[in-house]
Amino acid sequence: MPNGVQPTIVSIAEHAGVSIASVSRVLNGQGGRHDTVERVRRAAAELGYVPNAVARSLKDGRTRQLTFAMPDIGNPVYVSMVRAIQSVTKAAGYRLLLHSTDAVAEDELAVLHSLGDRTSDGLIICPIRITDAHIDALTTAAGPVVVIGSLPDDVPVDSVRADSVAGAAIAVRHLTDTGRRRIGFVNGPSDTVPGGNRDQGYRAALADRGLPYDETLVVHTAFDVESGAAAVERLLPARPDALFCANDQLALGAAHALLARGVRVPEDIAVVGMDDSALARAAWPPLTSVDLGSSERGRLAAELLLDRLRDPEEGPHQDRAAGPPPPPRTTTVPPRLVVRASTRAVAA
Repeated sequence: MPNGVQPTIVSIAEHAGVSIASVSRVLNGQGGRHDTVERVRRAAAELGYVPNAVARSLKDGRTRQLTFAMPDIGNPVYVSMVRAIQSVTKAAGYRLLLHSTDAVAEDELAVLHSLGDRTSDGLIICPIRITDAHIDALTTAAGPVVVIGSLPDDVPVDSVRADSVAGAAIAVRHLTDTGRRRIGFVNGPSDTVPGGNRDQGYRAALADRGLPYDETLVVHTAFDVESGAAAVERLLPARPDALFCANDQLALGAAHALLARGVRVPEDIAVVGMDDSALARAAWPPLTSVDLGSSERGRLAAELLLDRLRDPEEGPHQDRAAGPPPPPRTTTVPPRLVVRASTRAVAA
């Protein structure tokens, strides 16, 4: 527009040769005939129209922003989730805000409580510990929340889960199938949900194959590369012939530490990770890993959140008098073993 004047729906309607009502519907995302939509969009672009997000927010009570809170923004698993979530939410017209909590409970609770500030229309969160305070904040949140992770069955919140128990069991059974019998386990903190689930799967698979649980073959540590390397120092005296690691970061650290000590992978000790992230594919030798569907979990969580935002009972301004909200939904993504060179079978 000349003289820096912001175009209006009237000037866009005149330029496109359509009605003001048609322009309003298109600019508000309500659609219309294909040719009308194209004419309005072309006219808006030619006139330099810039949507006023603040005005739209005041009108419909929505910020058109969503938040994804994760424990570690540097973990490839969460990077994969971010890409999947953003792909879904961007197509729906939302901006995605990212927040790294470092798995600190107080930070996670603050993000949940911030929904009351109306800075975001909804939240996807990945807590690795679930406390009573988490449950209270989740059930009283001012806007819709989707959890990527396991929740107690009676928590009325949408969630997308990985089956870590089955995934850990798949990994251990694979190692026994390749001839290993002394399978070390490098796990994360035992008080976390993923740590507890992986421990359960490890123990179940050992029992299924008639192998004893040996505490000298188990290390609980942090979920990072450095901790995986340090765990090797503690496990080597127990003479394992394989290591199952609770994520790919631990597996990468363990494999590097083994190779640095002249221990061959997989000839002397096989290594399995979990998550099938970019780290597993880039390692040498490439790591066998259990794919827990991180990208798929992100996509499903985004779709669940958008479904809630389309339900008037679950919008930022809840109206309980309008009727009860739909029941909480839980989706589980099954694990899948991806076999690579780090677990080649031992000679008979």
